[in-house]
Amino acid sequence: MTPALGTLAAVAGAAAGWRAGVLTGSGMAAAAAVGSLVLLGSGWRGGLVLAVFFVGSSAVSRTTAWAAPPASEAKGHRRDAWQVLANGAAAGLGALAEWWDPGLGLWLVTGVLAAAAADTWATSLGGLSRRPPRLILTGRPVPAGANGGVTLLGTAGGAAGAATVALTGGLLLGRAGLILPALVIGLAGMLTDSVLGAAWQGRFRCPACDASSERRVHRCGRPTTHTGGWRWLTNDGVNALATGAAAGLALAAWWWAGWRS
Repeated sequence: MTPALGTLAAVAGAAAGWRAGVLTGSGMAAAAAVGSLVLLGSGWRGGLVLAVFFVGSSAVSRTTAWAAPPASEAKGHRRDAWQVLANGAAAGLGALAEWWDPGLGLWLVTGVLAAAAADTWATSLGGLSRRPPRLILTGRPVPAGANGGVTLLGTAGGAAGAATVALTGGLLLGRAGLILPALVIGLAGMLTDSVLGAAWQGRFRCPACDASSERRVHRCGRPTTHTGGWRWLTNDGVNALATGAAAGLALAAWWWAGWRS
């Protein structure tokens, strides 16, 4: 696919996402950039994997938005630039590996987006759980929406999200045997996200509302107090680290298992 055609297709797709209300203006620009890289590196097959991830994750997020915890500080179903880059930058850069090793770029796109889909679906569907989440590191119950909190329903949803991307990528690669490894990598990325969120994501508290927060400024407009984790590590940062880890796992699996073309 030529750079001009790939860019045009990516811009059209991002614009469609913005018109559908699933991307902000900055998110549209970031999605166009990520899509251009994916299409430039891995062609229409990588673009199809990206489309399956984007459409599926956006639909799940949008249809379950009503179930967000009352105290949740999630940005909503409209993705901004930071959210798009946290979930897709590693896929965009990984797609360029197709030039050096045919098949590798598409495999990296599949592994990264399987992890991103798993996390998005788990978060969205986990909000429907009637049972409170449990902290992944200790197993103790935590409030809905807490960093590192997991539920059985959310985990099952994450597996379903990863499976949709893994199945698409495996079939497009023409290697059904890669579907299960891609699913495992997606789940590993999701668990990495939960562990990082529980252990190191910045935690804050609003002294005025006496409420926990993920931000330095609470919804009420008051500055928050840092109570734990790394002050600079946001949810978007956790997502970026998790998708980066998925890319590393996918690359290691490709070379270790001898899947080179």
